[in-house]
Amino acid sequence: MKKTLTILGFLVAFPAGVAQAGRDCHVPMADWHPRDAVARLAVEKGWTVRRIKIDDGCYEIKGRDAAGRQIEVTVDPATLEVIELEYEDGDHASHRQKGPDED
Repeated sequence: MKKTLTILGFLVAFPAGVAQAGRDCHVPMADWHPRDAVARLAVEKGWTVRRIKIDDGCYEIKGRDAAGRQIEVTVDPATLEVIELEYEDGDHASHRQKGPDED
């Protein structure tokens, strides 16, 4: 019985984990910041932009960071929060930027 409950618990939790791992942005286009705002964000962070595109409903920046490493950055189009920062060597820095009212 305990084994059955464990398996059922796993099956219930599994789809939630898969959905979260997708990192899709579900934002109405009316709430999006313009592409120029994404470019300004990159400049503020010291990134050199090669390309800005839309992928899975998010902005995606491809370019280089201030140290010259190739990066791919996923940005929420409504909040301009960095959802994921990936370096060419495969390192990930998934995080949410803190707002001005957060510690």
